[in-house]
Amino acid sequence: MNLISVKDIRKVYRVDKERVVALNRINLEIEQGEICCILGTSGSGKSTLLNIMAGLEKPTKGAVIIDGQNISEMSEKQLALFRQRNIGFIFQSYNLMPTMTATENVALPLMFRGVGRKIRTKEAKKMLKRVNLGQRLSHKPTQMSGGQQQRVGIARAFVARPKIVFADEPTGNLDSKTTTEVMEMIVRMSRKYGETLILVTHDQEIAQYADRIIHLVDGNIVSDEPNHSLIPAEASIPVARAEANVPIAEESAQ
Repeated sequence: MNLISVKDIRKVYRVDKERVVALNRINLEIEQGEICCILGTSGSGKSTLLNIMAGLEKPTKGAVIIDGQNISEMSEKQLALFRQRNIGFIFQSYNLMPTMTATENVALPLMFRGVGRKIRTKEAKKMLKRVNLGQRLSHKPTQMSGGQQQRVGIARAFVARPKIVFADEPTGNLDSKTTTEVMEMIVRMSRKYGETLILVTHDQEIAQYADRIIHLVDGNIVSDEPNHSLIPAEASIPVARAEANVPIAEESAQ
């Protein structure tokens, strides 16, 4: 079943008197549970497409429909609520709160959902242990390496069991060994919870972790094909859909 439909998306920026076409009539259908890579060089439009699909930016024309809802017509307030309930993000620069511990950073999405302190702290610690950071629960970002910070970012993205996780150049600041560890972890978490993963990268090797590779050039899709060289994540065994996206109990924030 299609979870995301991108319909005739066009994005035009005005730079002084010039009109720059960032995306030119993009059409996509992405299924629930699919790991999809948007591949392109700098300036190809891949980050613009991610931002529009995630509701961070409005298209000039066209629509993005997620789970039957047209997010392109939503107000900023509606979009913020939609993202809280449905979307997780993994960023190249980690985007952790520097004054918060790893546990507090991971618990943030649950706090925004109104989950009480005890439950969100328990879930955050559980998720950090799953990304092998059980000894770093009380550490702040400055006390961790880049790879450890990104693992905190992965735990934060998945802790609320979103329907979709967007990963924008998630290994751009990491060395090759840590890149492999992080990518295997992201794929394994996506498979475990049956979540849709949209990966944006310029790196052909990173693209090989996806089920499907969409290649963008100058705002146009030049190829969209299944990946026959898929790199499996170690122990990445899909769970049954009935067990995926198990909702976390919500209660009033304390």
